[in-house]
Amino acid sequence: MSKKHTEDKTMTLSGHLKELRNRLMICLLCLLAVFLVSFHYAGDIVDLLTDIGRSYGYAYVYLSPQELLLEHFSVALVLAVCGSMPMILYQIWAFVRPGLKRRENVLYVLAMIFGLICFVGGVYFAYRLMLPFMLEFLIGIRTGTDIVASISVHNYISFLLTIFIIFGVVFELPVVSVLLTQMGIIKVKWMRKAKKVVIVVIFFVAAVITPPDVVSQVMVALPMILLYEFSIILCWMLMKFRRKKDEEDKESED
Repeated sequence: MSKKHTEDKTMTLSGHLKELRNRLMICLLCLLAVFLVSFHYAGDIVDLLTDIGRSYGYAYVYLSPQELLLEHFSVALVLAVCGSMPMILYQIWAFVRPGLKRRENVLYVLAMIFGLICFVGGVYFAYRLMLPFMLEFLIGIRTGTDIVASISVHNYISFLLTIFIIFGVVFELPVVSVLLTQMGIIKVKWMRKAKKVVIVVIFFVAAVITPPDVVSQVMVALPMILLYEFSIILCWMLMKFRRKKDEEDKESED
């Protein structure tokens, strides 16, 4: 056993607290650095987001002198959290790594990598497919009326960020399912039995977060259902592989 590993195993409570403090400081410094960089480009990001709506006929206003500045802060803060997440996840893993088994360490690293990929995929899906559909539908409601759509910058940016976060989190479903099944919290057979209930819940959530038309709801619900089905298949394959590995290890010990 290496000297470093022995020290990790015998570290005192004060040593753990000191390590935790140092890792929290690293996370905060990383968050601050990414925030400053993001705030420098926040104006360009806000212009990019508002240009999406302008192509569908949206006109923007801000209702208080500081509203536009606050939106720059909001965008920069969201970008800072997202940009710092790899470092934050790494620091969490580095702190708990000495107490994890080799298989658990591998599982955490893979979950971290694929979790980030799935989140980016969810945001991209929302940006490329869902937002154009939603914005066109919502602006089309005023067709045939004399009502002019002057949208608050705060409300518009908040709407977009909410959609991005929702789809980013939804696309984490396979990763979360794998983690929960590997930890024994849920079972694949439970996921299969709950499929009908989950589908109803998915359509309810889709109805809440989308405009009140069937096409938008289906466009949101269908990827969620496919992700749930993929989660079941992925969890089943990994559990089967795990049982086979355990049997081989047991046979080798005998």
